[in-house]
Amino acid sequence: MDALMLTLATVLGLVVGSFLNVVIHRVPRAESLVRPGSHCPHCRAPVRPWQNVPVVSWLALRGRCASCREPISIRYPLVELTTALLFAAVTARFGLTPELPAYLYLAAVAVALSMIDFDVHRLPDAIVKPSYVIGALLLTPAVVAGADWNAALRCLIAMAVLFLFYLALVLIHPAGMGFGDVKLAGLLGLYLGWLGWGAVAVGTFAAFLLGGLAGVVLMAAGRAGRKTAMPFGPAMLAGALLALFAAGPIVSWYGGLLLPAA
Repeated sequence: MDALMLTLATVLGLVVGSFLNVVIHRVPRAESLVRPGSHCPHCRAPVRPWQNVPVVSWLALRGRCASCREPISIRYPLVELTTALLFAAVTARFGLTPELPAYLYLAAVAVALSMIDFDVHRLPDAIVKPSYVIGALLLTPAVVAGADWNAALRCLIAMAVLFLFYLALVLIHPAGMGFGDVKLAGLLGLYLGWLGWGAVAVGTFAAFLLGGLAGVVLMAAGRAGRKTAMPFGPAMLAGALLALFAAGPIVSWYGGLLLPAA
């Protein structure tokens, strides 16, 4: 992979991560993403351009507002860094291929939705629903370029299968998850379906495994009990990203367990 390409992807991720901080804060509050401009949540002072450089500005200001000196959460640069690392990893995974923009978009959505679900235990329709259309449109060039209509059909089937599977879980046990998880499941099915049925299986199983492990860790740390409501969206998104990068090796490993070499 060309170092310049990875560098550009990282820089793009930092910029997108800065915008995601706005999305994470404003979308749950049904606020405009455009107006007003970036400002301090404490004193409402506008953030000047030099104060809005991803990560660098937070470090230069020592994590405090330039006007009122109130602390600025470390979560802001962490969101930017996480997005940058994901953009670099996705670019390394796909290279300059037609599907790269689609999976960069998925990475950005994963960061935003995970943080929002942690904050308010919701997966906003304002992000999830349009992502179905955006995801399909971004994957269309890959379908056309490769004339891979079977993959396109697999995307649609996987989208329907995961949507219906999660819908059944909600109807059987409504306290376990919400309809936001159902809608997210369909979106992840669309993306995982492009990668293959192995990725669909790994992403789905990994979501429940990671969600369960997170619950056990929180209970062991005394941060949650058996009846504590915990967001499941981050586990679903983490499972999908795991499948994105490691579905092939995981499927091969599991297949080796089922069919050991003679």
